[in-house]
Amino acid sequence: MPTVHLLDYVAGNIRSLVNAINQVGYEVEWIKSPEDVKNADKLILPGVGHFGHCLSQLDKGGFLGPIREHIDAGKPFMGICVGLQALFQGSEEDPNVPGLGVIPIRIQKFDDSTKSVPHIGWNSALNTGAASKEQSFYGLRPSSKYYYVHSYAALYEAGVLERDGWSVATATYGEQEFIGAVSRDNIFGAQFHPEKSGVAGLRAIRAFLTGDQFQSLPQELVAGKADGLTRRVIACLDVRTNDSGDLVVTKGDQYDVREKSGADAGGQVRNLGKPVDMAKKYYEQGADEVTFLNITSFRNCPLVDTPMLEILRRTSETVFVPLTIGGGIKDTVDTDGTRVPALDVATMYFKSGADKVSIGSDAVFAAEDYYLAGKNLSGLTAIETISQAYGKQAVVVSVDPKRVYVDRPEDTSHHTINTAFPNTAGQSYCWYQCTVKGGRETRDMDVRQLVQAVEAMGAGEILLNCIDKDGSNSGFDLELINDVKAAIKIPVIASSGAGNPGHFAEVFSKTTTDAALGAGMFHRGEYTVSQVKDYLQDDGFLVRQFESQL
Repeated sequence: MPTVHLLDYVAGNIRSLVNAINQVGYEVEWIKSPEDVKNADKLILPGVGHFGHCLSQLDKGGFLGPIREHIDAGKPFMGICVGLQALFQGSEEDPNVPGLGVIPIRIQKFDDSTKSVPHIGWNSALNTGAASKEQSFYGLRPSSKYYYVHSYAALYEAGVLERDGWSVATATYGEQEFIGAVSRDNIFGAQFHPEKSGVAGLRAIRAFLTGDQFQSLPQELVAGKADGLTRRVIACLDVRTNDSGDLVVTKGDQYDVREKSGADAGGQVRNLGKPVDMAKKYYEQGADEVTFLNITSFRNCPLVDTPMLEILRRTSETVFVPLTIGGGIKDTVDTDGTRVPALDVATMYFKSGADKVSIGSDAVFAAEDYYLAGKNLSGLTAIETISQAYGKQAVVVSVDPKRVYVDRPEDTSHHTINTAFPNTAGQSYCWYQCTVKGGRETRDMDVRQLVQAVEAMGAGEILLNCIDKDGSNSGFDLELINDVKAAIKIPVIASSGAGNPGHFAEVFSKTTTDAALGAGMFHRGEYTVSQVKDYLQDDGFLVRQFESQL
């Protein structure tokens, strides 16, 4: 197989990129020293995290000079995410660290006054050139969507780069149009992650590797143009061992995963399918992300042999959308007594194919310490250490609140809402109490306190569950979602309660949630992800449809 050289200079999920390159028929050779760059023909520079850290790492390792020489020699070069941003003059993220300066523009932070930041999700990459109606560069299509996750971007000014011979593709987030991809001669840069952009992203990688820079577009692909961020539909799989020791996907009401037989609530663990097979099925139905929640943490085996690592490795070989893993991401002690920091646990998951880690109970305990310390950060929590190493977009906090009703707001020190759904006692005020350990224990903290604390620590996204709604199939808790969205700037994933496609349309129309998650309705075969997407599209929402043809 032909080869491409990959420079892994900073922490990140490189396995998915390797799998994507293998999928289109190429092998990867690793760049391990500056001298290796000189022997490279095709060079890819991926990146996640902080601009200054990434560029400083390249400079410290002696790679910046050889990369410039590679580009100047006319050899094929591709930069992904921060790898694209490295081509620019510099970034507002770290004004003291210069970029390569190939493109004389500075990267800026998104305005977060009207939208969530980071910008996470599937967006466009629309050619701005005069030939945009007939041509695309490196396989980019106006009818396709690509996966972005970033807080900083090169804002687009019409004609500036095009006058210097660059081909440019843009996307719009809120009112800001930014550069999604650029190309000139031997250079191709993508702000989105092609390895996480399904077939559309594989097409871009293949076009770069084969040198197929410009392609004619069939008219039906041009007609399919739809600019803007899509509504994300996420499939969630609760994974655990059953009584026979096999890994299964399970789903229960109120976090009870066992079958019920008459008055007996202690039946067999529900087995709704095998995790890897189900993840692939949901990917092919059009799921925008797949989340694995490890609800047993596999406590009795060495960390390096954790079954979830193998699930991620196998899933990432055929599923080219973002993968999130939750459960056991904390400071821990291995079976041999070795203490393992949360950052090292997360690193194992990232190296196995995860793009994000989800932190639950430990986030609540960390938030309690944050407030006890007078809202001062320790720098030692799992959220802080992981987000500092991998970027805030890699850290999701999973929240499990439940309603506590009161007669009057004055009856509690916590933030209350005047609910449209009083309880049987007629109380019309409630606050959302945080829980830990799968909802089994409550804490003296409300959901607003928690999400504001973890945002300050560096979390990039909130997975907002609701114990009152879990397993109800009655729709999402819209009041909870709107309350949390009003409290923070980072994106929110609505979870718990989805029972039919109409519930997704309802949550997207009545809240400003950034994504919505389904589980049981998919696992039980009542509805498919594609049926939810079709319903949303018919209702006027912009969604990404699965592409099957590379």
